[in-house]
Amino acid sequence: MAPELARRVTELTGVKVVQGYGLTEAGPVTHLNPVHDDAFLTIDTGGLPVNDTEQKVVDLETGERELPVGEVGEIIVRGPQVMLGYWNAPESTAAALRDGWLYTGDIGRLDALGYLTITDRKKEMIKYKGFGIAPAEIEALLFEHPGVADCAVIGKPDPEAGEVPKAFVVRKDPALTAEALLDWARGRLAGYKTLHEIALVDAIPKTASGKILRRVLKEQERQRLGLA
Repeated sequence: MAPELARRVTELTGVKVVQGYGLTEAGPVTHLNPVHDDAFLTIDTGGLPVNDTEQKVVDLETGERELPVGEVGEIIVRGPQVMLGYWNAPESTAAALRDGWLYTGDIGRLDALGYLTITDRKKEMIKYKGFGIAPAEIEALLFEHPGVADCAVIGKPDPEAGEVPKAFVVRKDPALTAEALLDWARGRLAGYKTLHEIALVDAIPKTASGKILRRVLKEQERQRLGLA
């Protein structure tokens, strides 16, 4: 859950939001924020590894080089809850498991205390002129604007850059314009992550569990551009 959205939930309901992380292939929990002491509870990370679980962040190119604190790469985990493999799918198993380490396909970074921050899915990274841009990072920024109710970011096909960031935004404030939101976002991210376009929409397509259906937005964008 985006940190700003989690804060809103707590403000509106008084219920403490505890962030965690995991996936089906790992039991499904690998990380959780400590709940015994608010001093260790974070709202903007997935928390610390649960008991008997190891974590690393490795480079995206080879998956073999462990990255230092603060650098973004693929998250890999190892522990007793990690699967033995996919049923009757040896190739998929070989791609996901190496020496007991599960390659999650998620992108993130670790801080000095070992807290994990998820930035995006590896396959959903926007490829802009050789740079990798995490849609979730831009979405988290947009959620900080009081006039934004919901949003999603995709890579829009571009003949020169490969892809450029485009956002789809559901407004909380009907007076908010795409131009005003673009102006607000400009300068709040590194230059290559700058939003190139914002489309105002009534709803963001999502799965039953609330995950953004980026493939739907990408297909709609390709059709709009005559590329489908």
